[in-house]
Amino acid sequence: MAIELLNPTQIEQMRPAGAFVADVLTTLLATVEVGTDLLELDALAHKMIKERGAESCYIDYAPSFGRGPFGKVLCTSVNDAVLHGLPHTYRVKDGDLVSFDFAVSVDGWVCDSAVSTIVGTPRDEDQKLIATTELALARAIEVARPGSKIGDIGAVIGETAREAGYSGNTQFGGHGVGRTMHGDPHIPNDGRAGRGFPLKPGLVIAIEPWLLNSTDEIVMDPDGWTIRSADGSRGAHSEHTIAITDGDPIVMTARS
Repeated sequence: MAIELLNPTQIEQMRPAGAFVADVLTTLLATVEVGTDLLELDALAHKMIKERGAESCYIDYAPSFGRGPFGKVLCTSVNDAVLHGLPHTYRVKDGDLVSFDFAVSVDGWVCDSAVSTIVGTPRDEDQKLIATTELALARAIEVARPGSKIGDIGAVIGETAREAGYSGNTQFGGHGVGRTMHGDPHIPNDGRAGRGFPLKPGLVIAIEPWLLNSTDEIVMDPDGWTIRSADGSRGAHSEHTIAITDGDPIVMTARS
């Protein structure tokens, strides 16, 4: 495991990437509405990347678990899709639960974030699902301090999910962030408190709880990317890139 610790100057250099990721997600949230095509949203994100002089972390991404390269700059997961949703021709419908996941490199530094929203008329169960992922993320960020360990992050995410009646899947989780999108350490969405790698100042990680409404089993679409619930229930995803410091963690991708 090669875990990189950044110095305060390097963390400051990451801030523009985090601010840009937050800006794109804020723009997408304000843009998506009933009738919006997923490909239009990807094109908007692509346009913003080009105008900023940033570099997509997704378009050429070809990991072992995907059927790459991804070919788009934005993950758009709708309803029972929860992760790695490959944008395609689909017009958002009233009541759809849409998740955006976005990562870019700005001046050589990467930040990564995700958010879920309901378009049009909300359903109570969807609102609860999104709220639980956001609460799990907030609680995880709060424990991400020197003296804690990776297991403390996973434990609080898992506890938050179970308190709300959900069972989480641990096949995909958070990760180290820096010069590349996915680095060590892996940040599971469940775990045992007090176990794992100790959190130290300079560690930059993406924490990303995601939940499905009534299962923890997943299946992959024929596109080789889009991950859905095995039972057709809806999913939600929340993610921020944070930096561990001597004091409070810095949320690099905080949206205003």
